[in-house]
Amino acid sequence: MDVLKNNFLSIEQVQDKYLKGAERHEAPTPEVRFESILFEKSQAVMPRQDLRFSKHAALRLEDRNISLSDEQMARLNDGARKASEKGIKESLVIVDSLAFIVNVPNNTVVTALERTESDNSVFTNIDGAVII
Repeated sequence: MDVLKNNFLSIEQVQDKYLKGAERHEAPTPEVRFESILFEKSQAVMPRQDLRFSKHAALRLEDRNISLSDEQMARLNDGARKASEKGIKESLVIVDSLAFIVNVPNNTVVTALERTESDNSVFTNIDGAVII
């Protein structure tokens, strides 16, 4: 076994020593896109969770007699997911005529209102908006 000038063995030398007689199988490498692998791994690590409503948001919905259909709730969840993908922390998510402030890292709706209720349609303390 030859030792290189820097006193380290080459990969081939180590491989021959430890894999002597062992069969080497090289699996075919199908063309896989990095994007699809990343998506699969991120789904495995962070399973999709539905949004929670803070006590304040739940009271706002109740006070205003706002009820969300399953389709609207799915769109709200989709909006929060899109905000997360863009790195938004506090997002305004607009679904139909309803506006929601979502704390994206906590996956929580902080407040909810009809879009027409906000003074001059000004929303503060957000760093992004998603219109669904």
